Amino acid sequence: MDILIYGATGMVGQGVLLECLRADDVKSVTVVVRSPLAESHPKLRQIVTADLLSPFTTNEMSQYAACFFCLGVSSAGMTEAQYSKITYDLTLDVASKLYQVNPAMAFIYVSGAGTDSSEQGKSMWARVKGKTENALLAKGFASAWMFRPGMIQPLNGARSKTTRYRVLYQILSPVLPLLKRLFPRAILTTEDIGKAMLNLVRYGNQKAILETEDIGRMAHSSLRRM
Repeated sequence: MDILIYGATGMVGQGVLLECLRADDVKSVTVVVRSPLAESHPKLRQIVTADLLSPFTTNEMSQYAACFFCLGVSSAGMTEAQYSKITYDLTLDVASKLYQVNPAMAFIYVSGAGTDSSEQGKSMWARVKGKTENALLAKGFASAWMFRPGMIQPLNGARSKTTRYRVLYQILSPVLPLLKRLFPRAILTTEDIGKAMLNLVRYGNQKAILETEDIGRMAHSSLRRM
């Protein structure tokens, strides 16, 4: 299968990309990035562009089995309008363009634990993420899943682009492996997220919104299609 990834320069996207490159049944991985990756691999194709909406021809967009949308920003210091422009507007613009050409593809969106599906809560980021999830689920893709991870342990060199998150992970790095062993259902790794995405494309899942425990369970799924 051919996979398309947005957000491959972020911590989650780095982990997802690595799992895709490792997977025997993934034929190719295309990443859309504003800055080139240092990663080099026979399966990997990089599209480096400032315009994340129009990097493909129609024929190219029709080939992908799935889009893993890992692109996101921190809401710190942003107004709701600013945060919505990146989180909601850009995501839906990309999804709409892909859907027009390839509605049969799977679309997986990385949201976050605490996302507000009602769109009415006090937390600005949670409302915007909830609005984004709702719009994606209503878009009409053959399959669409929303990921709501909480604490994530970065593995295999994955690191956050956000300075304060990098500092936090550096502080927590000595204890995260222990916490993962003690509370395996409460903490995910970047490997877990990538494996879960691939297993969803392989095997499917009726649940559209996956919380931390659901993602962990899907990462270790050994089901096979009948």
